Amino acid sequence: MYVCLCHGISDKKIKKLALESGILDIRGIKRCTALGSQCGKCVKQAKEILSDTVQIYSQAS
Repeated sequence: MYVCLCHGISDKKIKKLALESGILDIRGIKRCTALGSQCGKCVKQAKEILSDTVQIYSQAS
């Protein structure tokens, strides 16, 4: 599912950055992608996806 329609950033991309690159905050995601740089409507949903991913990752460790 696309989270950022302006730049074509998907939930899979956010999860991949979190799990494979260890980027666990929205600031890091924004540094690696164009997330939130145009209209900004995607940031809230991206934060939720990132939070859920970090929670699952923490429980698995």
